Amino acid sequence: MSQKRLPVSLGADPNTRTPNWTLPPGACDTHAHIFGPPDLFPYSESRRYTPPAAPLEHYRNMQKITGLSRVVFVTPTAHGCDNRVILDAIEQLGDSARGIANIDPSFDDKALDELTAGGFRGARFHLMDDRPGSEEYLTAHLPVLRKRDWILDLHVDPKDLIDHEKYIRSLPVVTIIDHMARVRGGDGLDQQAFKLLLDLLKDDRFWVKLCSLDKISAVPKARVEGSLPFMDMVPFAQAVIDVAPDRVIWGTDWPHGNTFTPGRTPNEGDLLDLLAVIAPDPVIRKKILVDNPARMFGFGPA
Repeated sequence: MSQKRLPVSLGADPNTRTPNWTLPPGACDTHAHIFGPPDLFPYSESRRYTPPAAPLEHYRNMQKITGLSRVVFVTPTAHGCDNRVILDAIEQLGDSARGIANIDPSFDDKALDELTAGGFRGARFHLMDDRPGSEEYLTAHLPVLRKRDWILDLHVDPKDLIDHEKYIRSLPVVTIIDHMARVRGGDGLDQQAFKLLLDLLKDDRFWVKLCSLDKISAVPKARVEGSLPFMDMVPFAQAVIDVAPDRVIWGTDWPHGNTFTPGRTPNEGDLLDLLAVIAPDPVIRKKILVDNPARMFGFGPA
């Protein structure tokens, strides 16, 4: 695939703002990516877009400013099923980092064991019309997840959540519904997909990740003068917390790849202040940022 024909996404906000509250020790970002640098970790030829490099040292700088101290890196689609970029990041950060892999049938037991030893605790699969993946493809990999007690990170859109409801309900492994199923803020709390998400969360196999609120918000800009961004997503996030406070986790989606609209890239300080609005009770915030991720990904005491 020619790089010239691919869209180029925007990079992270380089001026991370310190949140207006102090994060608890062990606060975990459960969804972040590292991109390249491509001279060390080349992008996949089958990628859908080309992101600017977002190396680990830039992520660590954001952590220091915000007070985040743990992270779960998700291998980005721009790197395909080459998980080396995340293996390297985990090796550098040590026990404060974990990984979610992209895998395919080419991964044998040795390769999968190496990922587990390197800090990976799950794999991500898509059931979306615009990305590779299917029920059959995921089913073929379920034995791999079960054998290693890996988590399924399931990426769906609202339509796909509805279309695959029966299959999703049958999944035999602990499953994170990624990006809050990408339910659209503009479609309201009564939309069918969101009602289904809340119903799924009554089953303790299912967790939900508060992440990419910037991409699913109906607000067109990252920040409106004098207010926090993406406030239309607050009732959605509060609803999932009400149903399953012990199975909600939070992520930045740093560096916000697949963002192409100027002014849409969020600032991590704003996202954390938005979380404080979503969960004003510090006990609930600690569950979301510390206790729930520690239990899910096997972090030790903060």
